[in-house]
Amino acid sequence: MEDIKETTRIMDEKELSQYEKLILTPIKKLIPKLAIPTVISMMITMIYNLVDAFFVGKIGTSASASTGILLSVQAIFQAVGFMFGHGSGSNISVQLGMGKRNEANKIAALGFFSAIVVSIVPMFFGLIFIDDFMRALGSTETILPYARSYGFYILISGPALTLSCILNNIIRYEGKAFFAMIGLVSGGVLNMFFDPIFMFGLNMGIHGAGLSTAISQYISLGILYYMFWSKKTITEIKFCNFEWNTVRFCRIIKNGLPSLIRQSLNSVSTMTLNICAMPYGDTAIAAMAIVGRVAMFIGSTMVGIGQGFQPVSAFNYGAKKYKRIRKAFWFTFFIGEGVLGIMAIMGMFFPAEIVRVFRNDDKVVEIGRITLMYQCIAIIAQPMSIVTNMLFQSIGKSKIASFTAALRSGICYIPTLIILPKFIGLTGVECAQMISDIMTTLICLPFTVYFFARLPRKDEEVELDRQYMVSKEKMYYNKSES
Repeated sequence: MEDIKETTRIMDEKELSQYEKLILTPIKKLIPKLAIPTVISMMITMIYNLVDAFFVGKIGTSASASTGILLSVQAIFQAVGFMFGHGSGSNISVQLGMGKRNEANKIAALGFFSAIVVSIVPMFFGLIFIDDFMRALGSTETILPYARSYGFYILISGPALTLSCILNNIIRYEGKAFFAMIGLVSGGVLNMFFDPIFMFGLNMGIHGAGLSTAISQYISLGILYYMFWSKKTITEIKFCNFEWNTVRFCRIIKNGLPSLIRQSLNSVSTMTLNICAMPYGDTAIAAMAIVGRVAMFIGSTMVGIGQGFQPVSAFNYGAKKYKRIRKAFWFTFFIGEGVLGIMAIMGMFFPAEIVRVFRNDDKVVEIGRITLMYQCIAIIAQPMSIVTNMLFQSIGKSKIASFTAALRSGICYIPTLIILPKFIGLTGVECAQMISDIMTTLICLPFTVYFFARLPRKDEEVELDRQYMVSKEKMYYNKSES
């Protein structure tokens, strides 16, 4: 044991806490503990998107449709943020699971500072060519004035959204979901508070909604960065830790590629949806925008539950604790299926009432009612594909993760969305997402079965386990001596 003490690094209290949480805490207790703060933060984020839609809907149908147009712009910045965030976070968690804290710090710094540069590019070009950009996203001439005004603020706040996604994911992958929640929830609550003040109290209209979103995004970024600056996290994001390393950078991009694909296709599919709905008028675009936000709100619950699973799978994969990965996967799936099933059934019972909350227009409500019912069926099919994709991404299986990420909003959805309306008109637009989600789940299932069939059934001891034992022994001796 003396030899081991001399060669094995001693953990500090934060590392000991992380090991005990992610390796020793029972799965049935750990996943909810990590998932609940993430679900809350995801739902608050979705709620303030819904609040935007609610208040903007007071202006008119074209204004309401503009928020749907801008969803794809936000998806672009989220794509960059999630790519660097998941790419950095999953690598960091695996490195911490292997006991390599210095390497984790270098990955965090490289991911964060690289994203600053990358996120400025879409903001810059979007502002220069804003009218053409809005038209390309599916804006009609009646929607364009609102989309231009709202889009200005969304583009200005884009880099803050990107960097917040990165910090949020790194914190989550450390198993500190509560701190991540504080940052996101604070921004969301402020946005809901500022919306009516700026829009109606200061008579700023659509400009007020955009300004409220921009301010809340930058405040949220500041709160999330404070978690690192105040050393509440294990990893540190400092410029002194930044060093260009092609291998390290490629590893971040490789692990983050599924998120880039998923979010980019979300943006492309939203554009395609708007274009496919365009022949049916502003009412159809507005209805799709409203239902899209409601579906995202419900779906964010599953994403939040899955994000509670990701640090467990990444850390335990690095620590070669294979039994816990199995338990965590199936526990997450069944919990997600139960929660989303309940929410989807509620949506099926009150589809018209839900849509009318955001726009009291009979034509919008009728299109939205049918679309929401189809969406609720799609939601029931989502948990398997979401957990499968998150598993492969968190453990570094980027090829499979990239493929499964491309299914729901791309490979299955876009062709369905383009082809079906040619045969069944507006109904094809309304039911395309449901068909895509069912196809995605059926395609993901064989990958899951094959992976677990090949995964070792016995755990292995790694350097991290030795570090933990030595650290606990030293702590025991220090307490005895004192």
